Amino acid sequence: MAGTLDRFLAGVERGAFRIAQMALRDRDEALDAVQDAMLHLARSYAARPSGEWRPLFYRILYNGIRDRQRRRSVRARLFGPFPGGHERDESEGDPLERIPGAAPIRRGQLMNDEAMQRLETALAALPARQQEAFALRCLEGLDVAETAARWVAPKAA
Repeated sequence: MAGTLDRFLAGVERGAFRIAQMALRDRDEALDAVQDAMLHLARSYAARPSGEWRPLFYRILYNGIRDRQRRRSVRARLFGPFPGGHERDESEGDPLERIPGAAPIRRGQLMNDEAMQRLETALAALPARQQEAFALRCLEGLDVAETAARWVAPKAA
């Protein structure tokens, strides 16, 4: 059973990370969200039939993403108005190092960046459930039935 669960988690890891990164817009936080979802599934639902894992995993992941977004929002409301209210995470590194270099940007890369920015803006304008459906269908590659099953799965978290 453990090998089957490991293969399932390895199969959903990349798509789950893309979903979390798009929703949270922070690489490290997205990695944490995916890892937490995987641990929760392994600890609480490993004994369930493997056919139930996919909808359970995505329900856990989306609940974790929403929790992280809520915490971020509360922190911003509580500490945002104060000077220094946004604590700079040491893992962010030196802000000067994040300034883009003087190297010329390739036209194709610029077009990809602009297209991704437009996609993220359009997705952000959608309600949360439509964002989830888009991510499951387009990023994770689920079919209509699998996407629908994700919403009728038992509450996981």
